[in-house]
Amino acid sequence: MIDRGSEVMRDVDIIFPYISDTGAYPPESCIFGLMTLISACAGIATIYARYKFVEKLSGDTRLVSPRLNYTALVFGLLSCLGMCIVATFQETAVMWVHDIGALMFFVPAFFPTAICAYFVKQTTLHRDKDDEDYPYHVASASCEWVCAFSFICFFLTYIDDFKLFTLRVKTEDVK
Repeated sequence: MIDRGSEVMRDVDIIFPYISDTGAYPPESCIFGLMTLISACAGIATIYARYKFVEKLSGDTRLVSPRLNYTALVFGLLSCLGMCIVATFQETAVMWVHDIGALMFFVPAFFPTAICAYFVKQTTLHRDKDDEDYPYHVASASCEWVCAFSFICFFLTYIDDFKLFTLRVKTEDVK
């Protein structure tokens, strides 16, 4: 939805724009920010549920060390914080903060994406097909989309696991 609106308004290139480019300018940036924040909240809930699930399963078997499980929780939460930063700071407003948020989002889940982002710097939202580096732009933007959707699909693999338990939040009075 955001992608098509950005294309129609000619805010980005039609063929494989970077994800952030589709939400760089109003009105797309408003929708992009809101949807990214909602996704981050869903990610936090999913990561926490997965942490508690693995904690419960590994309690007796010690199949996964508690330290490894906790590290996965911290990396997942850092990734979701990165999503919030990306949503809040558009690349056209405060690019360096936006870039830090993007690294925080992708590095914990997809280390190769961070390496690619380090070597490739974006200077313009529009690419000319005759540019020498145009094929690299298309490849880079395509990989960014694949990484983002892979992250979403990874969360979807938890569905069957989450059907096996009920998560409850319990509050108690401190005496």
